[in-house]
Amino acid sequence: MSTRIAQQGAAAALAVLVLTSFILGLALLVRPALAEGPTEPLTIASRSGRHAFRVEVMRDEAGRAQGLMYRRTMAPDRGMLFDFAQVAPVAMWMKNTYLPLDMLFIRADGTVARIAADTEPLSTRTVSSGEPVLAVLELNAGTAAKLGIRAGDRVEHPVFRGR
Repeated sequence: MSTRIAQQGAAAALAVLVLTSFILGLALLVRPALAEGPTEPLTIASRSGRHAFRVEVMRDEAGRAQGLMYRRTMAPDRGMLFDFAQVAPVAMWMKNTYLPLDMLFIRADGTVARIAADTEPLSTRTVSSGEPVLAVLELNAGTAAKLGIRAGDRVEHPVFRGR
């Protein structure tokens, strides 16, 4: 009888180990989509002053497709810069994005072409650049208004150098 109990105990321990390994593996797969990546400095020069941010820069299709999806928070001094590498009309959406955002559409020379303020979380409605742009900067909703950032202000980041 004690052998049967020992076998059942070993089987239960193995089941717990397998389940724990599965959960840990799943957590590691999901975490990269939620974690903040490396950041770079970015400054916006506006009539109200110079505003410094640390931004993740999405330079490839996979990064631009992922964007800020599934994230629940972003520090006030953080953002995400989408570098499209060529000037063209751009349309963004908020699918699977929980954070309301300000989207700054930026020309190749670094000037802000347009600001889409307080975009709707989880929406598949497209938000258009309104003209050809090189990049889009996403900040927490309300940041542009709070800091007095407007169309025509200049974004300083290496993406816009020499253009």
